[in-house]
Amino acid sequence: MKGIFLGCTEFSEEILKHIIARIPDFEVQAIFSIPEAFNISYSEDKVKNVNYRDLRKYSIELDIPFLEVDNTAGRSLSYYSSLISDLNPDVILVMGWYYMVPKKVRKFAKYGAWGIHASLLPKYAGGAPLVWAIINGEEETGVTLFQLDDGVDDGDIIKQSAFKIGEDETIKEVYQKAIMASKEILSTSLSNKSQIEMQPQNKSKIEVYPQRKPEDGEINWEWDVRKIKNFIRAQTRPYPGAWTKIGDKKITIWDADIEKIIK
Repeated sequence: MKGIFLGCTEFSEEILKHIIARIPDFEVQAIFSIPEAFNISYSEDKVKNVNYRDLRKYSIELDIPFLEVDNTAGRSLSYYSSLISDLNPDVILVMGWYYMVPKKVRKFAKYGAWGIHASLLPKYAGGAPLVWAIINGEEETGVTLFQLDDGVDDGDIIKQSAFKIGEDETIKEVYQKAIMASKEILSTSLSNKSQIEMQPQNKSKIEVYPQRKPEDGEINWEWDVRKIKNFIRAQTRPYPGAWTKIGDKKITIWDADIEKIIK
């Protein structure tokens, strides 16, 4: 198989390195990325990608095109339609991406565009699925390899892999579990194209969660202690952190535990 790679995060880099080193049957034809500070619909100002990774060096290593996309700069994926069409990819891999991939671009690939979403779809579609799962006290989540469609994470499911969330695990640890699970399902799916099967989602059961911003990290001290702990561990490093205010001073809290007070 051959395909185009879209990514700009730590997750993207881990997946790309895995494909290059461990999936020799797959040829990466071009890499598309997004700048570290980029424009997005929910913010008037540029948003910083806290998990940004520069993938340019891999394009140099592979001697393939590297292109940056910033929708408001007039360089959406659609702008590169002729290049993508000429490459005639089997698949477009969308691994750590912040923009919609339009249908006019997806149609250039034999198997469409595939994404990995860090949840067991149809649960936790939308933004920050691992963060939301931890905040909500989930004991299990997973990753889903799926074919992109016109909606939010609503395309046909190719493969899923579940894993446990430990009660003391932070977002960093759960993120690493998601990366490992993603590598496993990609190894299987990209090496055995004759076994690709797609299962339509029940779109009536899709739960779409909003993307999160740093200002969403304020702790409500009226919550029960377990929810507060979950809220903190879900947003600790490398994310901006949960926070509170003492007077006019903003305090970021990176870790928390629950202690039973014996009187």
